[in-house]
Amino acid sequence: MLSISAETIHKALTFPQLVNALQTAFTENIKVPPRLHFDMENPKANRETTLLMMPAWQAGDVAGIKLVTVAPENSHKNLPSIQGTYLLLDVDTGSMKALMDAPSLTAKRTAAASALASRFLSRENSDTLLIVGTGTLAPHLIEAHASVRPIKQIYVWGRTKEKAEKICQKVTHLNIPCIAVEDLEYYVRQSDIISCATLSTEPLIFGKWLKEGQHLDMVGAYRPDMREMDNECLTRSVIFVDNFESAVRETGDIAIPLMENVISHSDIKSDLFAMCKNEFCFEREDSDITTFKSVGHALEDLAAAKLVFSSIEKP
Repeated sequence: MLSISAETIHKALTFPQLVNALQTAFTENIKVPPRLHFDMENPKANRETTLLMMPAWQAGDVAGIKLVTVAPENSHKNLPSIQGTYLLLDVDTGSMKALMDAPSLTAKRTAAASALASRFLSRENSDTLLIVGTGTLAPHLIEAHASVRPIKQIYVWGRTKEKAEKICQKVTHLNIPCIAVEDLEYYVRQSDIISCATLSTEPLIFGKWLKEGQHLDMVGAYRPDMREMDNECLTRSVIFVDNFESAVRETGDIAIPLMENVISHSDIKSDLFAMCKNEFCFEREDSDITTFKSVGHALEDLAAAKLVFSSIEKP
């Protein structure tokens, strides 16, 4: 069984290739049971530590399962918030093919899913990108969005300007101007695409700040009690998700407005499955604001893991 490091995964997965692989995977017959989500009490912190178990398989091909923990307060301990492993198996023989670093696989596939949604939903001439959040995902989201849209200016906002500046330093190889910003409202108003990936429990993006033609890429708020955007963001926009089943129950950005009857299930126009299969075609009007809410899907992990494994030369 191969042991595949984070460094190897990052080298193996380029965004143009991974975005295309995800688009294909969303059209294929990949079995994905509901992911298991456990909140483990942690008296040493103010929040529970979350355990996620995400299986997926393709008949006669490969299967995979991701085991991930999310500890929101790990930033205070100089540890990543997300840790875990991904196990790739052969369906025919049941043998273990590879053990992979799950956080790097997750970061890559999550950013690629956002880029895939942007390919369907954002204006083709979108050239200004605002990243909200300075975690592991931030540089990957920048690179992913820049792979599908002609980004000419990047802004990064974080809780501290120092962390935002470090994200800009990580994407200098893209040769796109990137600056750390402090006035979130002002730069939301200046940006064509706003990509938000945080562990916030309160809205950071407000609908009153939005302008016509923008695209919101909401990646964080992975629990039902977390939110990155307020209700007005949803009532002003055309809403899309990566997958219906998980989005309506797992993220506060969707579950809370549904519970409060701010939106209804019919207001969610489509998910990536329908868009990739051409079962739903979105024809954007110039005035449209689009919102894509990502909660993650085991199909994405399996597609990324297959791509990594196929890129490694076998002994």
